[in-house]
Amino acid sequence: MVSYKELGLVNSRELFKKAMAGKYAIPAFNFNNMEQMQAIVQACAETNSPVILQVSSGARKYANQTLLRYMAQGAVEYAKELGTNVPIVLHLDHGDTFELCKSCIEYGFSSVMIDGSHHAYNENVELTAKVVEYAHKYDVTVEGELGVLAGVEDEVSAEHHTYTQPEEVQDFLSKTGVDSLAISIGTSHGANKFKPEQCTRNADGVLVPPPLRFDILEEIEKRIPGFPIVLHGASSVPQDKVALINKYGGALKDAIGIPEDQLRRAASSAVCKINIDSDGRLAMTAAVREVFATKPTEFDPRKYLGPARDSLKELYKHKIVEVLGSANRI
Repeated sequence: MVSYKELGLVNSRELFKKAMAGKYAIPAFNFNNMEQMQAIVQACAETNSPVILQVSSGARKYANQTLLRYMAQGAVEYAKELGTNVPIVLHLDHGDTFELCKSCIEYGFSSVMIDGSHHAYNENVELTAKVVEYAHKYDVTVEGELGVLAGVEDEVSAEHHTYTQPEEVQDFLSKTGVDSLAISIGTSHGANKFKPEQCTRNADGVLVPPPLRFDILEEIEKRIPGFPIVLHGASSVPQDKVALINKYGGALKDAIGIPEDQLRRAASSAVCKINIDSDGRLAMTAAVREVFATKPTEFDPRKYLGPARDSLKELYKHKIVEVLGSANRI
């Protein structure tokens, strides 16, 4: 058993309190490898932003649970080396079993998500409460979920949205004791969040997806005032990255994300954690494809992973400053 406190990490409790009071959201960036971790820490150090390092079940298998522990500890020390004391949370994204959440806690995670949204309501409550009971023994914070997001990302897949039912949230919180709640108000996983026929074109001819269900969010806020809310599937799918990928041999079709002005609006509410993964994948892939296409003799991984890391850092700085509002909040 390794305590996250030994690694220099923090849980999300105090970060969320500050975020709600300051009307901003903590960035929750997924990572699988060193370059992604470097980009996240550099972006947060340069903007003085707290951060949640997210690891999916698939990322944990890919990177190795022991290496991830020391990468998180390294992130803390790296931020100090860069001259800032960035608060860093190590969070399990979309944990689907008690055993997985328990293992992550034992390997130094400071926060876990137990996603029981694919179960019937009572089963979701029972599973979530079991994880909370165990996690709170070690001062680890727990995120639960009500509602289902459509889309595909790693091992999480659903064909249709199920919006969060506001009338369920108070009962869910009282029976589970979760520290934060992920809700479904129209975001979705992956880069293809909406079909073109679901969108309208603005004056510039750009496809605009249907707005998020802020009415549901507002009703939830009324029922559980001051409680931390989380948005998953909140990548905006920058079209310049999509265009670059397709220019250099990619085949991304109908990749449409969540408009950033809607995320800014959400970040000023009780939404204090916003998850961004697909945008980072697009930024890295665009940079790697460009190097492969324009420098076909290059075979040094540093020469294409370095530009990918730099592109990712700039994307994350933009998100922190322009979208989430978490800059200069440490």
